[in-house]
Amino acid sequence: RLAVHGRGCATYADVRRRLGLGDEAAPDEAPSVAEVRRAVLDIRRAKSMVLSPADPNRRSAGSFFLNPVVSASVADQVEEWAGEAMPRFPADGHLKLSAAWLLERAGFTKGYVDPDHPRVGLSSNHALAVINRGGAQASDVVALAARLRREVRRRFGVTLTPEPRWVGFEQSQEELLG
Repeated sequence: RLAVHGRGCATYADVRRRLGLGDEAAPDEAPSVAEVRRAVLDIRRAKSMVLSPADPNRRSAGSFFLNPVVSASVADQVEEWAGEAMPRFPADGHLKLSAAWLLERAGFTKGYVDPDHPRVGLSSNHALAVINRGGAQASDVVALAARLRREVRRRFGVTLTPEPRWVGFEQSQEELLG
């Protein structure tokens, strides 16, 4: 579907901000495909989502949890429990919440290191990226993921779902994460 010298598609808010576009850009203001590509890579690099040998957060599975989709009443309850406004986005008659926002409000900020499994933690650039800090094993990652999920569920009543595919485990994700 790409056309030679075609225009890029900049629908995500981060991309639009990076390109200096307002909410409603005129068709002749559409960025080039190359400009959109560059903006996406810059955004991803700032979140340690582009492989770079110099980045201490480079050993990750990317965004670890999906953004949960909930009813409006659940979203309102989460916001009430958090005591502050939260980002929410329409999603097929429901609302999508930010998994990173939930993690941060549950006490897992950027750069968090698991005290029981210090070889894993969260990226210092993106609270949703579980990273191997060096020498971590799958069991360390699973333990941290279970802790993150358990605390978000306890605090907000929302269950986070892992995004990466898990291979080589005899138990299901649900059994491993509880």
